[in-house]
Amino acid sequence: MTTTTSVMRSEIAEQPAALRRTLDDLTPLTGALGDLGRATRQVLFIARGSSDNAAVYGSYLLQAHAGRLATLASPSIATTYGSKVDLDGVLAVAISQSGRTEEIVDTMAWAADCGARTVAVTNGQGSPLAEAADLALVTRAGDELAVPATKTYTTQLAALAVLALGLGADLDPGELNAVPDAIEELLAAPGDGADELAERLAPVQGAVISGRGMAFSTALEAALKLKEACYLHAMGLSYADLLHGPIAVVDRDTPAILVAADSGPTLPGTAALAERVSSAGAPVYGIGGGSTLASACDLALPGPDMPEWTAPIGLIVPAQLLTERLARRLGYNPDAPRGLGKVTQTS
Repeated sequence: MTTTTSVMRSEIAEQPAALRRTLDDLTPLTGALGDLGRATRQVLFIARGSSDNAAVYGSYLLQAHAGRLATLASPSIATTYGSKVDLDGVLAVAISQSGRTEEIVDTMAWAADCGARTVAVTNGQGSPLAEAADLALVTRAGDELAVPATKTYTTQLAALAVLALGLGADLDPGELNAVPDAIEELLAAPGDGADELAERLAPVQGAVISGRGMAFSTALEAALKLKEACYLHAMGLSYADLLHGPIAVVDRDTPAILVAADSGPTLPGTAALAERVSSAGAPVYGIGGGSTLASACDLALPGPDMPEWTAPIGLIVPAQLLTERLARRLGYNPDAPRGLGKVTQTS
């Protein structure tokens, strides 16, 4: 394993500054988001890849705290089937790190043609997506060189938190503004848990990563990171879905990694799942969840001290650190996974 610092690790460390810049720029737009949202009732998220995982967070956040029905789009309805759908009263939120993925740009244009109002969430200022939207939330992550998204992903989550505030979520903006400091504290003293967990995961071929509610997005994104950078057969699932059959794949050679905020209504169920996995003789590891989850796991990586609604912005950081460590432990370059590029075009 090389000891050279990867670009991915450097970009993980840049997240607190990227989040501060993003929140400074986007928080003043809550009024404009409110004006746009008044003409709509529902929210349709348009995204792929890591951006799709960010959309899962946005969907839970808006439904739990802003009283808005929210769902994820199927872009092929627009780009492959060319169907017309009545989107009057819909706010279409298109998420793309580059703002240049043609499928996302085209699907947002389709949504507008079907009657939706549009918001873009992108790190690409001046990109086709930003230029075409009624309102653009341009994140300030700066250039991201490593293929696995880190700071572009967390700044997307921050933008979606601002969106929720703009659409009337009864949440404390001060808790969102505290996120960069909490992540900075975590990165300043990450401990050796990620190293130890990387050693335990190095021999395995697959893992199940699970969370529920707000943390479900983190489980999906953590699984994606482990797949793309470590080539691990990682399955991201809601723990409710995991219990409906897929838990059968969890055994001594296929560990479970469970994700939760340190508080919130899904924490007890996550801890109970950890106990069930452990009683079946399978390894179980945690990310976040405080002492409640840690006490039920073989090993747990602490998450930042955040309320449940902002926790996913911080919970992904230990998973990013784990991915980078595991990739290097396995002899892979986390900055340039095989077969992947920074902008993926789909049709």
